[in-house]
Parts: sequence; C-alpha cells; structure tokens
Amino acid sequence: QVQLVESGGGLVQVGGSLRLSCAASGRTFSSFDMGWFRQAPGKEREFVAGITWSGSSTYYSDSMKGRFTISRDNAKSTVYLQMNSLKPEDTAVYYCAARGSGVSAPRRIISSYNYWGQGTQVTVSS
Repeated sequence: QVQLVESGGGLVQVGGSLRLSCAASGRTFSSFDMGWFRQAPGKEREFVAGITWSGSSTYYSDSMKGRFTISRDNAKSTVYLQMNSLKPEDTAVYYCAARGSGVSAPRRIISSYNYWGQGTQVTVSS
C-alpha cells in the first residue's frame, strides 16, 4: 500500500504560481512512477503531468507544457508540481497518483494508477 497526501493548494491570482507537493508513505516510493491529475467542477479528471520512478523522464499534457513542471525527491518520498502563469481554467482539484514503474499503459490513463491522494484545491481568480 502507498498513502499519498497532497498539499500546497490555495487561492492565487491569474498569472501567479503555486507549488503542489505530494508526500508518499508505505511502500518504496522510488519503485513508483507518479502522476498529477486534475478535475474541475462538472468535468472529467484529466492528466496533467507524469514522471518516471527515477525522475529521468517527464511527461505533460499539451495544455500545461511550458507552464507546469513535475519533479520528485525520492529521498523525501515526495513529488512536486510547480505551476506558473496560472489561468482561471486551471482551477480544479489536483490529485497525485502512483503506479508501478513497469506499467506500460499511457500515463494519461487514470485506471493505470493504483494509488491516489485525496486531492488539493487550486483556485485561480481573475
């Protein structure tokens, strides 16, 4: 089992920045690929970014590329999402998720992740 706890969400103005954190406990964090997803009211959950177990490769949804950066610190069992140039449409609950490093399904596939955090709210005001 892996427990995931997100933090760092909040209210920010358009153009501002936030850094989300996701702290993991339980099984060896470095054996998991990690992902960030988000879900806005009335919309489906969508892939934001992913990172391999070693941190050597990162992946982004096209709409976040260049504005968001995913990273991880395996020594701290934590994955981060740095969000810059925030827009009102970035308002959502953000979730981190974990899946085994050997999973080959595309990283945007929600069902390929075994563990989820409870989410943290990000609200971008104009």
